[in-house]
Amino acid sequence: MTGRLEGKVALVSGAARGQGRSHAVRLAEEGADIVAFDVCRTLDTVEYPMGTPEELKETVRRVEQLDRRILVREADVRDGAALGELVAEAVAEFGRLDVVCANAAITGFVENTWSITDAQWAEMIGVNLTGVFTTVRAAAPAMIAAGNGGSIVITSSSAGTKGMVNLGHYSAAKHAVVGLMRTLANELAPHMIRVNTLHPTGVNTPFINNDHIRGFIEANPSWAANMANALPIEHVEPVDISNAIIWLSSDEGRYVTGVCLPIDAGFAQR
Repeated sequence: MTGRLEGKVALVSGAARGQGRSHAVRLAEEGADIVAFDVCRTLDTVEYPMGTPEELKETVRRVEQLDRRILVREADVRDGAALGELVAEAVAEFGRLDVVCANAAITGFVENTWSITDAQWAEMIGVNLTGVFTTVRAAAPAMIAAGNGGSIVITSSSAGTKGMVNLGHYSAAKHAVVGLMRTLANELAPHMIRVNTLHPTGVNTPFINNDHIRGFIEANPSWAANMANALPIEHVEPVDISNAIIWLSSDEGRYVTGVCLPIDAGFAQR
């Protein structure tokens, strides 16, 4: 533990596994106490298994192994009342909130944009865009009231930097959070709260390592080329994204706001 976030409190959405778990653990390694939540069930239009209560408990175990405190709840990122209650509970227990990782997301391939059903569109936009809004809406007043400044990091995607076929609803949401970030960066700047987006390429987690994603790519060989990075690697690791969050949320990134930061092995340059 190097202590770059010693004494801070960080909120992480989608924390049961994958990037969310990695963020919670890395933040704890740097000295932060953690507030974590995940829906812990598979949503109606999602075609791969999502995180479970048991996986969320494993996140708790790993944070506590680092001798950090963690407050954890099962909650849907779209549920504004539940998130408001969680933030209030966190502030009552820890006294502050400094870092927000708006990480929770879903994905899924479709034949084309005009084949997207109402349910698929609503759930994708609900989780990946409205969920970010709901998370920030719950957290920002507490961060402002604490008067300590802070960092909000929204996970967008490489699909938030360019149009990607078969991902119209996902790409739309991931582009939209960039506009939300840019507005928030201006609105929260007077409070020394910085807001940025991250744009990963494929990350080695169950989010892409599942039968739905693999099956689609196998059935559509051109997609292997679409997913290729400039650097000769298949994907990045969750910790690569977590390390960017640490940098943005520490004093090293204290004047960085309104930035779209790619961690994409050169994907966007191809």
